[in-house]
Amino acid sequence: MAKGHSRRALGAALLVAALTSTAACSGGSDAPGAGTGGAPAPAAGQQAPAKTAAQLAREKKAALAKRRAARAAAAKKWGLRLTPLEAPAPPRTKPRITTRKGFETDGEGLPPVFTTVPTKEKIVFLTIDDGAEKDPELIRMMAELDIPYSAFLSDYVVSDDYAYFAKMQKSQPRGVSLHNHTLNHKYLPGLSYARQKREICGMQDVIEKKYGKRPELFRPPYGNYNEDTLRAAKSCGVKAVPLWASEAFPDHMEWREWDRDLHPGDIVLTHFRGEEDWKGSMPDMIRRAMNVITSKGYAVARLEDYV
Repeated sequence: MAKGHSRRALGAALLVAALTSTAACSGGSDAPGAGTGGAPAPAAGQQAPAKTAAQLAREKKAALAKRRAARAAAAKKWGLRLTPLEAPAPPRTKPRITTRKGFETDGEGLPPVFTTVPTKEKIVFLTIDDGAEKDPELIRMMAELDIPYSAFLSDYVVSDDYAYFAKMQKSQPRGVSLHNHTLNHKYLPGLSYARQKREICGMQDVIEKKYGKRPELFRPPYGNYNEDTLRAAKSCGVKAVPLWASEAFPDHMEWREWDRDLHPGDIVLTHFRGEEDWKGSMPDMIRRAMNVITSKGYAVARLEDYV
């Protein structure tokens, strides 16, 4: 009996050893690190170990290379001569903006009127006015090129397709900001204070209702304003009045400054227009503007990061 008991004990020991060996080789579906080929997974309730600075740097470098490759491919697809340059990181503190000399009114404490944002960086800001042309190619082009821009909308041309601008607003990771260009695009200095306020505050209400945010930037039609305009704008929640230093068309650029050139912080104006209004489409206009901007060594930055 002792001999038989010894054999049974030995067989049980061999079975346990075989099972342990099999589990160790297969890893088991519940084993730590199973299927990862790497470090063991954290135990239940524990966080994964923090990434090292080197890992984070490698991931950032890889993401940057991927973004640059995508932008280069998009530039080729959309017919740009040069790949748009990358804008630097926005400032931690926005610059102090004052009214441009010669653009003042007698009133004090009113929103500043300016054509250029104070910065030493080689950046410009792209803005598009009114909303008459609703070309879906523009939204796709700007999203694929990853170029920021700001839209200044007038209700009389936007109201037939609010959805187009809702799509535009969400077309980029940080969004496209929608700002105020009045309800009906009137020559404001020719209107009373009450009518100006109705034009400006009315458009504030439309943008807030349709797009969820009351704008802080306002551009008067034709760039014309008086003290009543600025007082009315302030009463509606407007913080600043950006005009422009240059204007882009599909076949040429127009300049405000005597040297007919770009400068750090310049605001570039263009319009929502199609081939029935000018010599080309919205993508044609973007190609023209970006070829000029990039060839002069400038990147396009996001206006709302600076104003």
